[in-house]
Amino acid sequence: MLYLIAEQLGFPGILNLIRYLSFRAGGAVATALFLGLIIGPKFIGWLRLRQGKGQPIRTDGPQSHLAKRGTPTMGGLMILTALTVSLLLWMDPRNPYVWACLAVTLGFGAIGFLDDWDKVRKATTAGVPGRVRLLLEFVIAGIASWLIVRHNGADLWIPFVAQPVADLGWFYIAFAAFTIVAFGNAVNLTDGLDGLATMPVIIASVAFMVITYLVGNAKFAAYLGIPHVPGAGDLALFCGAIAGAGLAFLWFNAPPAAVFMGDTGSLALGGALGTIAVVAHHEIVLGIIGGLFVVEALSVIIQVFFYKRTGKRVFKMAPIHHHFEQLGWSEPTVVIRFWIIALVLALAGLSTLKVR
Repeated sequence: MLYLIAEQLGFPGILNLIRYLSFRAGGAVATALFLGLIIGPKFIGWLRLRQGKGQPIRTDGPQSHLAKRGTPTMGGLMILTALTVSLLLWMDPRNPYVWACLAVTLGFGAIGFLDDWDKVRKATTAGVPGRVRLLLEFVIAGIASWLIVRHNGADLWIPFVAQPVADLGWFYIAFAAFTIVAFGNAVNLTDGLDGLATMPVIIASVAFMVITYLVGNAKFAAYLGIPHVPGAGDLALFCGAIAGAGLAFLWFNAPPAAVFMGDTGSLALGGALGTIAVVAHHEIVLGIIGGLFVVEALSVIIQVFFYKRTGKRVFKMAPIHHHFEQLGWSEPTVVIRFWIIALVLALAGLSTLKVR
């Protein structure tokens, strides 16, 4: 909105700053952060009033978590509100990539909302059946992937190689959709402790703020040997809005959490990061930067696979953050150490930009 207004006026005086992507990205961070902090208390009060008993807590999980009964969920609505308002204010509305990412984010958020609402309404941890959720997620991700492929092709890029390794053609739509859905659910599985998923999402968003800015700039992309996607630079605003909204949410989600983001937030944020990576042709790098989420998801897959075939557990409890709780680590210890791992992995992922 601001961009079009300034453009119509010819970017006069101080409005000339809006011409610069870096300024708008900073504006997106600040807007989402302050909006999230402002609406947070009233939003939490409204959620607590509407939900009563709050998010159901698994009785077969760590016993220390039973003390969290009554904490409201669906805090992801706060994140999505701050993120969307910030984007609409600072984005260039003619950019198709931003709209594709926003559609996936809100679509996945809606699926997560239905799941959260079903859990709260029925006072159970079951929620919407997994197959129904996955079907809806693949439909949304598939449509978004098709739109993205129409604009920037189907080339597959991998780290350490300065040119695309293959043109996947229409198969790229399936690959992209899988990336989006898989990462959405990986973040969802990680969201099991106060603040555990929030900070790694912020870290990954900041990393992709750098990547999308470079990918969108022809000179930087050519120098680094990474794909150049005209218009992808505007996704730096999207990443900034995620980071700002995430920081505001973390203010209320820090231990002991006053609110949980729920599937409403975790599915939406994971889907957003997956879509951003698809636009930037950095799907493999996403697996490095978001390696913590990948490990969390793999721990569940491994646990289920071996238990169904042998009746034995590889981990004391899955996802893997619960395994460390069972080993005696306190919740804050698990959370902070996982944050450190997320930061190291993000730096490792960014290092692949130059080593090509």
